[in-house]
Amino acid sequence: MTNNHKNKFNHMRSIAFINLVIILAACGNAQQEQEKVNNSTAQDTVPVFILKQDTVKKTVELTAELIPYESAELFAKVQGFVRAMKVDLGDHVKKGQTLAVIEAPEVDSRFAESAAALQSAKAKWASSKDNYERLYRASQAKTPGIVAPVDLERTRNSMLADSATYIAASKQSQAYKAISGYLYITAPFDGVITARKADPGALVGTNAMLLTVQNNHTLRLRAAVPEIYTAAASTSKNIDFRVDAYPTQRFKAVLTRKSETIDPATRTELWEFQVDNSDHLLKAGAFAYVKINLERGTSSFIVPFTAVATTQEKKFVIRVNKGKAEWVDVRQGMTVDAGVEIFGNISAGDTLLKKATDERKPGSTGFWIMK
Repeated sequence: MTNNHKNKFNHMRSIAFINLVIILAACGNAQQEQEKVNNSTAQDTVPVFILKQDTVKKTVELTAELIPYESAELFAKVQGFVRAMKVDLGDHVKKGQTLAVIEAPEVDSRFAESAAALQSAKAKWASSKDNYERLYRASQAKTPGIVAPVDLERTRNSMLADSATYIAASKQSQAYKAISGYLYITAPFDGVITARKADPGALVGTNAMLLTVQNNHTLRLRAAVPEIYTAAASTSKNIDFRVDAYPTQRFKAVLTRKSETIDPATRTELWEFQVDNSDHLLKAGAFAYVKINLERGTSSFIVPFTAVATTQEKKFVIRVNKGKAEWVDVRQGMTVDAGVEIFGNISAGDTLLKKATDERKPGSTGFWIMK
């Protein structure tokens, strides 16, 4: 081999060696980069928090309805013609005040007949009673045989029969008198006329409504309280509410009664409040918005909304126990500004993930916790 060939061969060997060194260095760098990626994946940053007990306090605004304290639809109890309508829409009336008069001649005639029959029966009973008493006194005289026992018994039976006839006529007369009273429609309570459905001369029957009267001096405020809030409502019976007619004004109400049952259709309990409407600002039938203060009687756990994961099967939080993830089933309660109330197999001092997800499986390890 000549010197030229030797020099060319040495030069090629040097180039090959340099390329090998470059390849080895590149492989080393790639392995270091992969190790960094693996380490980064193993040390995932997961924010957590320490579970603490707290008292749940919340104010909710519920829709409600104002209704009259008393309301009655007045019907004609007998068939006849309206002789007079003494009130109109919006009139204020007093209890017992005559509102309308019905004209029914047949009712008047029956009452007159019953009154005459009563007088006749009374006179007949008085006569038979007097006859019996005279015979009875005569039978008690010392002279025997003046009154035969059979005559005394006959007059006594006649008196009892006339007495029964008189009692029956009296009851019948009372009944017709009551029916004649149906011709006068009176107010059942103090209130205001909110509907008038008949005018003088109209033919009315037992199914014809004449008037509607409502007591709006006091109103009932009824609100449907969701089942989840029924046990956490404040013990205070005084609440305030608003209506659209007076958007800048708030009104007071007092809790008076509860339905004590949950409506299966709406899952709510009906609460009724009493409202003093002596100034007549509020109108029956209006919608209202009630503010109710809620406070849980016992301490609860409140967590961020993201701390509760939801799947098709359940809701759960992820607890870190000895460096491992645990799924803990929970039930949700009330929601507040700070988060959601939860119940389950959890205790104060537990470490929970701030953001739970079903992608982090139970038993997973190798993540770095940042508090």
